[in-house]
Amino acid sequence: MRFLVLLSEEDPSAWHDATAAQRQAVLDGHAAFDRAVRDRGGAVVAGEALAAPGHGARVRGGRMVTEGPFAESVEHLTGFYVLDLPTAADVADLCRLLTWDYVVEVLPAIAIEKELP
Repeated sequence: MRFLVLLSEEDPSAWHDATAAQRQAVLDGHAAFDRAVRDRGGAVVAGEALAAPGHGARVRGGRMVTEGPFAESVEHLTGFYVLDLPTAADVADLCRLLTWDYVVEVLPAIAIEKELP
């Protein structure tokens, strides 16, 4: 089953302000996470770090509503994973390896059937 893992944090300057040792610890946590997913027979389908909120935009109803940063947001997305693992419990357990002060949200993907012409 596929899951979307959203990684958010409250302080948009946290990575910029982190020491080299703190940054390395975060990268080591992500590497351990990747290995642990594979050790459980799963796969990391995709995963990326995301730019700070000031580099984004919001589109609603086909028109741009807001360019970043988004002052009304307490948390901002810093990255994501798409994982293929058997259960949400597996995903939640593995997310404990992500040692940065993330707020982690796990969402199951649903299959949408589409008829092809």
